Amino acid sequence: MSSNQKISLEDAPLNAFHKKLAVYSSGAPFLDGYILSIIGVVMVQLSQALQLTTLQEGLVAAASLIGMFFGGFVGGLFTDRLGRKTLYVLVLVVLALFSLCQFWVASAWSLIVLRLMLGVAIGADHPLATSLLAEFLPKKQRGSILAALVMMWFVGAAVAYVAGEVILRMAGPEAWRWALASAAAPAFLFLVMRAGTPESARWLLSKGRVKEADQVIKKVYGNQWSVQNLPEKTTEQNVSVWSLFHSNYGRRIFFVSIFWTCSIIPQFAIYAFAPKILSTMGLTGELAAWGAVAITVMFVFGCLLGVKLINPLGRRNMLMHSFLWSGLALLLLGVYPDGASVVTLALFGSYALFIGGAQVLQYVYPNELFPTSVRGSAVGLATSLSRIGAAVGTYLVPLSLDSIGIGNTMYVAFGISMVGLFFTWLMAPETRSLDLHQASSVRC
Repeated sequence: MSSNQKISLEDAPLNAFHKKLAVYSSGAPFLDGYILSIIGVVMVQLSQALQLTTLQEGLVAAASLIGMFFGGFVGGLFTDRLGRKTLYVLVLVVLALFSLCQFWVASAWSLIVLRLMLGVAIGADHPLATSLLAEFLPKKQRGSILAALVMMWFVGAAVAYVAGEVILRMAGPEAWRWALASAAAPAFLFLVMRAGTPESARWLLSKGRVKEADQVIKKVYGNQWSVQNLPEKTTEQNVSVWSLFHSNYGRRIFFVSIFWTCSIIPQFAIYAFAPKILSTMGLTGELAAWGAVAITVMFVFGCLLGVKLINPLGRRNMLMHSFLWSGLALLLLGVYPDGASVVTLALFGSYALFIGGAQVLQYVYPNELFPTSVRGSAVGLATSLSRIGAAVGTYLVPLSLDSIGIGNTMYVAFGISMVGLFFTWLMAPETRSLDLHQASSVRC
């Protein structure tokens, strides 16, 4: 064959297909941010219309997170068994339909069930979208492009806030129905874009479908490339999903779950309760509201910084620095809970900026540390476990503020960050210069 025979596909140049696939895959975090955020925008009108109790309000808000817990791992299992391509499109059909069905809900419990199913679908989309993208990306761009997807959560949340406010102002007393159903529009748009996406050549090869894998490679890269350019070999034994619960892959799941959880508990808590926290520290009224906006902007800048530094610093070093400096910002907030307003905002902004490194690695490490045969299951399991952290952080923050005060709450958040730093130092591998096959290989 051609001179490309000995060149790995991971050293092939980034092409138009990779860029399009990155955009299509960004639908997972975008819809996650949109669907989770739009409920907050309409909760007051929704609660009045359906006469929700306090318990029902909590369940409506939490249903999607609960659904994501189940959808992540189950979706990952189906992704590894059935392939990436089918579910890559099917999950968006489900998202669009359930989003539309919210328009006709007549009771709290019907809405809770729909939000639960939306969460299942969102949770399933994370492992299949990121796994498919990771298995096509070249080595040099894999980390930065996977990392950039995290920012789409904030884009989705921002669009939800803007769209929700516009709909509430224009659509009258039934506006909450239109706002909830509006999630069907981006879901349908991403569905159209994803149609025709080829199956992962790596997944096909792992199933022994060598000819089909070769056809996909030629379609994406050109006729001069073939299955021989993949680092994986057809004779290699597939790893069982049960390996995620023991052996060295079990160790890797533990690391991914710990670092993801330690980064997401303070992050979700601060993001969800920024105005309340700032108010407790003396920033009230419009200052607290604008402060919350500023912190959100800093979260985005932190993600951008993480995308830029992921290759120069490497995965391990960036994660350690992220936990260290963001943790120190939380520590100072605990030491000076009654500091000047400008200092409080600066420290919260510093936390949001520095935690960006850990945020962007939430999609990178899970996809790099596990082989093709269980990659979807591993990412799904990590996604599911991370939602426990999100739920715990969101639930405990108001209780913590009331029971132990803002200073001690910040000390707890600092301690969580230090746990993340310790396990990163102890367990995090460096995968920056490795191809996907090398990064995911361990001795079980």
